Amino acid sequence: MFGDRACSLSFFTRNVIPAVNLVQPAFGRRSAIHECIRLVKTLAIAAHSPGMNPVENQTVIVRDLSNAEFLARYAQPGRVGLSGGETLVDQAIRRAERHLHPEAQWGLWSHAFVFQGRRVDGQHWLIESDLQFHHKHLRLGVQENRVSKYHNEGYYTALAVLDFGLSDAQVSQLLSEGLELVATRTQYSVTELLGTLIALRLSKLRARENLLARDRSLFCSAFVQHLFRKAGVDLTPGVAIKNTTPEDLSRCELPHTTWLLVRKAAPGALEKATAKVKRHVGARLRHVRRKVSRR
Repeated sequence: MFGDRACSLSFFTRNVIPAVNLVQPAFGRRSAIHECIRLVKTLAIAAHSPGMNPVENQTVIVRDLSNAEFLARYAQPGRVGLSGGETLVDQAIRRAERHLHPEAQWGLWSHAFVFQGRRVDGQHWLIESDLQFHHKHLRLGVQENRVSKYHNEGYYTALAVLDFGLSDAQVSQLLSEGLELVATRTQYSVTELLGTLIALRLSKLRARENLLARDRSLFCSAFVQHLFRKAGVDLTPGVAIKNTTPEDLSRCELPHTTWLLVRKAAPGALEKATAKVKRHVGARLRHVRRKVSRR
């Protein structure tokens, strides 16, 4: 099915097993195996599809870099950025993406954006649709931000950069459309997120228009998919723009290179709460045992 090279024992031994061992700390054993097998399938599809170069479709595991170093090295105009975190909002999105996994594993990604490149201030910039809360100030929708927003390793525990090899003309078209949406104040719609959740639970709805779609509104991954379609590239065939999740973008089967920053994720809010309860219960049990032993 995948061709002699992809199916050969030597290919599996040289490529799949080492990849599983590398990404296991970030994904967990089962998810790591699933992701690596998916990568082999993608390579095979590229190898047997006209105009698709299998060499260009690869995942590069990056270690021992800070978020700032990783983004400075791999952020380029027209590339896609993915982030994942352990806040309650991030966990809610990643949990909803479990419907995309055959074993209901949580997704790794909760946000997506597009890199613009460096400006005259010497900083990397990006375009995204996001919710930004500041003291007495709220930005809700398509906006420009410095890449340094994602340097905080406490908030952004997982990062990836995807390069689809766009031409200069495609990058220009993509970024021009992004800036147009910034200028026209395209909104971030929480309502559409609920429609996406419904489609995740009822997969037959994924190809249809979002049930709760609104005009002049795009959430993060829908915004990225919209830009790429404007540039003539469909990252998620068979999935409507406003039903596209960050996890869908990460699973794109078009030829591309993914740089994946792997680090052991910090405990999330739920994990911290569970650990606190366990410590409290353990302390109470020890106290009771001591009292019983003294009698």
